[in-house]
Amino acid sequence: MKNLIIVESPAKARTIKNFLGKDYTVIASKGHIRDLPKSSFGIKIEEGNFKPEYRVSRDHASTVKEIKELAKKSDTIYIATDEDREGEAIGYHIAKAIGKDPASLPRIVFHEITKDAIKKALENPRTIDTNNFNAQQARRLLDRIVGYKLSPLLASKIQKGLSAGRVQSAALKIVVDREREIKAFKKEEYWSIDALFDKTIESGLIEFENKKISKMSIKNSEDAKLIEKRVQNEEFKVAKIETKERKTVTPPPFMTSSLQQTSSNLLGFSPKKTMMIAQTLYEGVMTHKGNMGVITYMRTDSLNIAKEAINEVRKSIKERFGDDYLSEKVKYYTTKSKGAQEAHEAIRPTNLDFTPEVAREYLKSDELKLYTLIYNRFLATQMKDAIFQTQNIIFESESSKFKASGRVLKFDGFYKAVGYKEKDKLLPKLEVGKSIEATKIEANQHFTEPPSRYSEASLIKKLESLGIGRPSTYAPTISILVARKYIEIVKKQLIPTEIAFKVIEVLEKHFSKIVDSSFTAQMEENLDKIADGKEDWQKVLWEFYEPFIEEINRGKKEIKSQKVVVPTGEICPECGSELVKRQGRFGEFISCSAFPKCKYTKNLSKSVKKEPQKVGVKCPECGGEIVERVSRRGKFYGCSNYPKCKFVSNHIPTEKRCEKCGGVLCKRTYRNKEILECIKCKARYEMGDGREEMEE
Repeated sequence: MKNLIIVESPAKARTIKNFLGKDYTVIASKGHIRDLPKSSFGIKIEEGNFKPEYRVSRDHASTVKEIKELAKKSDTIYIATDEDREGEAIGYHIAKAIGKDPASLPRIVFHEITKDAIKKALENPRTIDTNNFNAQQARRLLDRIVGYKLSPLLASKIQKGLSAGRVQSAALKIVVDREREIKAFKKEEYWSIDALFDKTIESGLIEFENKKISKMSIKNSEDAKLIEKRVQNEEFKVAKIETKERKTVTPPPFMTSSLQQTSSNLLGFSPKKTMMIAQTLYEGVMTHKGNMGVITYMRTDSLNIAKEAINEVRKSIKERFGDDYLSEKVKYYTTKSKGAQEAHEAIRPTNLDFTPEVAREYLKSDELKLYTLIYNRFLATQMKDAIFQTQNIIFESESSKFKASGRVLKFDGFYKAVGYKEKDKLLPKLEVGKSIEATKIEANQHFTEPPSRYSEASLIKKLESLGIGRPSTYAPTISILVARKYIEIVKKQLIPTEIAFKVIEVLEKHFSKIVDSSFTAQMEENLDKIADGKEDWQKVLWEFYEPFIEEINRGKKEIKSQKVVVPTGEICPECGSELVKRQGRFGEFISCSAFPKCKYTKNLSKSVKKEPQKVGVKCPECGGEIVERVSRRGKFYGCSNYPKCKFVSNHIPTEKRCEKCGGVLCKRTYRNKEILECIKCKARYEMGDGREEMEE
């Protein structure tokens, strides 16, 4: 009996093939093989009805042909895409592309790519989940409608090349609003009175003349100096000593957002890099037991842990650390995320025997760092809480009270697995009622600080808290804001550009719902209802589309052009009209004021020659440094060893090679997606498995 299993990515296909016999053929669709057309709107809209015009892309034509041929020779065809809305949609379109009824093909699902998981999935097939497909389809059409209708309007009114998106624009407003807060911030002066007792004990004033002293209580130097002078010569005694035990509870296992945040904070990885590495760990790497997936599915908003995995991790904790560190009862975790897909699992290692120590021989450096983070976090979930001893000492004089605080780790608990780097602040043993010397008392000036800019990690946390987007959209949303030059990332801070402010101002005035976080979150809830079979996807789309198109039509008339046109005093050599300075997607340029009748343009000025900038990538030909260069045709990437090495590319190269011709694969942005493109045959590949949900 011949069986065909269809998955999304080649790496996943190779790993699954290792677990199955010769009766099974495993092939990858390489992401979506059928989608809306790239060159047109692709949606027929009649009153209350949306009909998408799906097409097999040219890039996937040969893949579809191969799957069709294998399908003809197979007795059973299994759809084995990931168990989420996007995976359901990929499976649905695979069936349609090869001429099969999606409801007729067995659908298998698994959350980890291990032999046992694949075997269990084959024993328990189901069918395509139509509700989940409709939820994905509604999202896809929503994003196409916003992208194709709103983006051209922004481009015509502000600047060419601009785009808007349902999640993208809401996220951008959050960044812009924070920058507005920073610009509007006015610092306030405040003072603290700090004391050093017995030469070593640092403390701060908490009460003066029977009044509590908070952070902003002392507003100016006059008040501060009066207090300083008053307490300077007073005698102090130890008035109170408090010692308490406090617990720090174990952290939950990782889900997508928390993994991205923790990876950013502890490892310095961008969300995009984190997901690319996690994709590799999920799809399969070489281990001491052969090639297999070493973590569960990495796009999840669930904190569930399989019963078998809980039993295994508790056994492992007992063997590694002993009974003293194993929690008395099994710990269960629940997510606060709205619409979390609880059928999924949290992110965890699939094989606890593959410890970070063992993994060191098999994984690359960055893979090992992320895997270790996931592995140790999973151990921590079933360990005991950490116990700290907190100490507070109150020093008292005639007019004032000062407080010193300390904290000591008494039992490390789960920190035994994840590590603890903070230093204990141990206070000396003192007796209540005893006199103590105030070695130094001084007034110190401070100023309030503006709110900090978002980092990638903190923006993801904010989006999650507001219910904007889903696990698969966080990293791509930030990538598209950077690609569109709406934000710049400087020292890990997200800084909106000038054009971002213009775009948000227009959207706030004319398309307020698009940048309203509550509206965007409500739309996510509607998509969840579609997935649960509680809402009709056509109805949800129409309720959005009808008022949105009315706003688009009004905007075409009411939005005033914000394109900057500055007269130069020069005459166009082709038609005699005045030349003007304009702002384009790539900066300022000179063109004819009679445009579009006259299309004459010229460079604003000859660019200053810049030193080539390293991009942190090795040359795939000779191992030299790849540098960014600029020619009259624009930016390109070449080897620093030129002219000895003449490697050159329009896009940043990678270490990966094309499966078709062996050419170097380069990173590039294609229709708002990060993809890999062959430098020779121009074949295109999805980043990872190409399943990140992207907006138009």
